[in-house]
Amino acid sequence: MSLRKLALVLALSVVPIGVIGQAAPARDGARPLATEEVKIVTGHGVRKFHVEIARTEAEQALGLMFRTRIPVGTGMIFPMAPPRPVAFWMKNCPVPEDMIFIKPDGRIESIARMTRPNDETPISSGGSISAVLEVAGGTALRMGIKPGDKVVW
Repeated sequence: MSLRKLALVLALSVVPIGVIGQAAPARDGARPLATEEVKIVTGHGVRKFHVEIARTEAEQALGLMFRTRIPVGTGMIFPMAPPRPVAFWMKNCPVPEDMIFIKPDGRIESIARMTRPNDETPISSGGSISAVLEVAGGTALRMGIKPGDKVVW
């Protein structure tokens, strides 16, 4: 991959996380994002999250930067159309998160657990994905979420 193409992928993949929920703080004049329920079917039951949806490139580039916490049961989902390999980083994200990379069939491809706050190292999806779900760091381990589990949204 050329440096120019890598820079473009990284620019479109900047998605730090933070406070999420029904009353998310203003996004510097941006309109609030749509929300939706996401379910993950694990071997231990169904886990539910109320998430914001970052659909556009601008929404995905901003993600949840600068927010200082992620309430339990919340997150943000980043749909990828068409499905493709992606790399995210944690620039401007002051809290750890779990990045859940979702394959086109809805199964979890991989999970980047407890990412390092403000780290600019790219975190790869490990394969072609159709969405990324970001939740509070430690959530995947605590809820028994693992690769192969099914995500429904």
